[in-house]
Amino acid sequence: MPVHCKPPQAGLEPQTHQRVNTERIESESRGINHVEGGWPNNVNPQEIEHTMRFRKKVEKDENYIKAILKLGTQMEYSIKQNNTIDIYEEYFEEEQVEEEEMTDAKEQPAAKTINVFRDPNEVKRTASSLSWHPDGNHKLAVGYSCLEFQRAAKGMSFDSYIWDIENRNQPELTLKPVSPLVSLEYNPKDSHILLGGSYNGQIAYWDTRKGGQPVEMSAIEHSHRDPVYKVIWLQSKTGTDAFSTSTDGQVLWWDIRNMKEPTERLVLDPSKKENLENALTAVSLEFETTMPTKFMVGTEQGLVVACNRKAKTPAEKIVCTYSGHRGPIYALQRNPFFPKYFLTVADWTARIWSEDIRESSIMSTTFDMAYLMDGCWSPVRPSVFFTVKMDGTVDVWDFLFKQNNPTLSLKVCDEALCSVRVQSNGRLLACGSQLGTATLLEISPGLYTMQRNERALANEMFERETRREKILEARLREIRLKERSRLEQVKEEEVQDAEGEESPEELIARAEKEFFQIVEAEIMKWKKEVEKEKVCSKIDRLIHAVNSVLLPEGWSICESPFDTRIQGWNKILP
Repeated sequence: MPVHCKPPQAGLEPQTHQRVNTERIESESRGINHVEGGWPNNVNPQEIEHTMRFRKKVEKDENYIKAILKLGTQMEYSIKQNNTIDIYEEYFEEEQVEEEEMTDAKEQPAAKTINVFRDPNEVKRTASSLSWHPDGNHKLAVGYSCLEFQRAAKGMSFDSYIWDIENRNQPELTLKPVSPLVSLEYNPKDSHILLGGSYNGQIAYWDTRKGGQPVEMSAIEHSHRDPVYKVIWLQSKTGTDAFSTSTDGQVLWWDIRNMKEPTERLVLDPSKKENLENALTAVSLEFETTMPTKFMVGTEQGLVVACNRKAKTPAEKIVCTYSGHRGPIYALQRNPFFPKYFLTVADWTARIWSEDIRESSIMSTTFDMAYLMDGCWSPVRPSVFFTVKMDGTVDVWDFLFKQNNPTLSLKVCDEALCSVRVQSNGRLLACGSQLGTATLLEISPGLYTMQRNERALANEMFERETRREKILEARLREIRLKERSRLEQVKEEEVQDAEGEESPEELIARAEKEFFQIVEAEIMKWKKEVEKEKVCSKIDRLIHAVNSVLLPEGWSICESPFDTRIQGWNKILP
């Protein structure tokens, strides 16, 4: 195979010219008509007499008898073996699968960086949104924006890009919105259509066949009032329906064929009065195609709001709320295998919830030192999910393998990671950073290969944790009921005591009355003492006079206590 290289021309890159010589092969198809073989030329197999005569002749031969005896033992062994084992079975297929699973299990979880896409602008922006191309996953759409309020640098570009994962040097297409894109999503039915939510609240969509300019945009007076943090395509016949949410507390439904105004509107007011001032500020959104009427909203207040789009009144559209986080819920996604369970990422934890339990999550990661910014489920394994943190680390969790620690923790960059999205086959992982870097990671086969009985084991764990939480919730409800009954009883006793007691005015009046009674009693006592003293002084003077006038010489009345004096006086003076 001779190879020739052409010399580069001026202004052109060097090119390689190859020439290969191959031989031409001619093929011919032939058929074989097999009737019956093993007969000599002098024997006609169509004549029964000839064949019978030849058989008798051969059967009398000693070599034939020895050969039959020898082959009979081997045939007997083969027949017994065939009756024991299915000869059409794929031998050792299960053993091979088990061996592969054992190999994958023994293989340490790992991930390696295969490509890095950097923001080509001088002023770096956050890679706030990632979306994989729905057909083939060979392209990655990255939405760039600056989410720091009033800190956007002058001259900052509004462009977002579509990258070919094989070419990191330059983007395949540049999207040019009127405001930075906070969210960006490919249409799963038409891979040429993208929907984006802007920082100024507008919704726009692009058709990559028509270039980087938006095809149509929503009117700003009918759009969101805050940045659009999430847009999602809806399951519809036309493939043109979508909805969005924002921190202005609204959920808006759109049809990209007519984007002058939204087709429907919902205010996330927990009091169900549709008061926009009291609405919860939304930062994440979840929609499952198998549940076309249900959707969920994650808020900055740490609540998950479950909604029903087909409710009769706007107040009935808000079904219930789930509380448990201490910060904004940046990620919200249902499990792709068990939609009844959903994942939330907020504050320092990632939590798994069941629709049946509203008070608390059924599973939770341990509190991390770094703040969690985003997360998502693996599309190919029900027990695996991914989270990214502010310290530039991506964590891979497999709760069938470990519950307290991540299966794999990888430091991707020094700045904060703000977004993460997994390829549909689960093999590639894209992470967006605060400085606009989109890192493409390839994870080890053990993390994207479905393990044996994994689905059943994951479902069993979900159900077990749900039952446990229900028992704890019932016990907590019982404790609260007892505490409420005790408080009501104490309150009733206090009311009864309050009814039996005197009022403050009555207490003051009674105290004054008792005081004056005591004073009067003391005054009367004092008066009696004074009168006694006066009587005693008169008696003393009288005794002195008697001693000096009436009694004989040498006689006298002795001084004695008051009562004795009276008695003595009564004796002397009858």
